[in-house]
Parts: sequence; structure tokens; C-alpha cells
Amino acid sequence: MARNKYPEITVEKILDAAQKLFLEKGYDSTTIQDIVDQLGGLSKGAVYHHFKSKEEIMDAVSDRMFSANNPFDKVRKRADLNGLQKLQEAIRINQSDEARTSMTVQAIPLARNPRLLVEMIESNRRILTPHYLELIEEGNADGSIHTEYAKEIAELIPLLTSLWLLPSVFPADKEGMKHKFYFIGQMLDKMGVPLMDDSIYALVDEFFEKMPDQK
Repeated sequence: MARNKYPEITVEKILDAAQKLFLEKGYDSTTIQDIVDQLGGLSKGAVYHHFKSKEEIMDAVSDRMFSANNPFDKVRKRADLNGLQKLQEAIRINQSDEARTSMTVQAIPLARNPRLLVEMIESNRRILTPHYLELIEEGNADGSIHTEYAKEIAELIPLLTSLWLLPSVFPADKEGMKHKFYFIGQMLDKMGVPLMDDSIYALVDEFFEKMPDQK
């Protein structure tokens, strides 16, 4: 069998097709065969060579979408914002990305898969924690944030939002999950990181309205 000289191109084709279908049809209504049908001659075996499951494809699609529209990169060099304002704006940009929000909502039930859950937590720790730490430290330096626990908070925010808020791990209905988010905001405020303002809470409320009821 001929070896694929450009496996990264194949991966991109798979992710392109999957992202389009997930956004148009929804994750649950998309099959591996649907993805294969969009790949112009690639076989189902070629898909499984790179991804073990549809859940793994969703995880890769979500990571790629974040990298392509990284909200932290968009605010990093803005001279008109202090550290706290950059954090707030990054959250607003992220929550205003309708495509990513749709993916996030669709991915919530997938966290019942222990392997994918661990990969998601590790990915968030590796990717998000350094971004949070950079801006929290900037806020400490410019006086918009006052905390002795920059590193710990930078680790805690992704952990809480990727694990504690998941109803598959800590069962809760939409109102319960929203209440937890408000708790996180108040806790951060008491730790010297007043991250949540009215505009962010409004986006959070809108996000939970889009979320289907958990079974």
C-alpha cells in the first residue's frame, strides 16, 4: 500500500469536512460515513488511521477552531487595555464566537468518555493556563489585578470551567451550572481577580440558554 506522503493534509481535509458537518447538521446527526463522503475518495480506513473515533475528531476540531481564532492573541498587544481588561475582552471574544460556542455545547455530552475528558483537561492546562497566567501577571504589574496566586488561579480557571462545570462529572441542570459560574466569578473577585462583569454574565446567560437540557 502506498504511504501517504502528506498526512497533515489528510488530517486537515478530515477536520474541514467534520467541522462543516458538525456546524450544519450537528454532532449527533453526523456519522463517520458522512465525513468520508465529503473527502473525495479517501476511505473510512484513512479516517480511522488518524482518528480513533468521532469523539476524537470533535476534540481536534475544537482545538483547531480555538487556535484559528485565539482570543488571547487578539488582545495581547492592545495598548488601550490593562491586564484585567484584556482578560475580560478575551472572554467576550471567545463567548461571542458563535461557531465555537456551538461546538462547545455539542461537546458537553462527550465528556462522559474518560479518555477524552482527560485529554480535554490536559489540553486546557497546556494551552489556556499560560494565556491566563500572562494576563494575570500583567494585571498585577499594572495594578488592575491584586493577587498573590497568579499561577494557581491560572491553573484553576481552566480546571473549573472544563471539569467542575461539566454535568457529566458533577451532575447539575442548566440553572445549577449557571449558579456555579456565578460562584466562580465571586470567588475570583475575592481573590483579587474581578474578572466577571455584567457583559460577561450576559454572555454566560446566553450560552446556557442555548444549551440543551441535560439528560
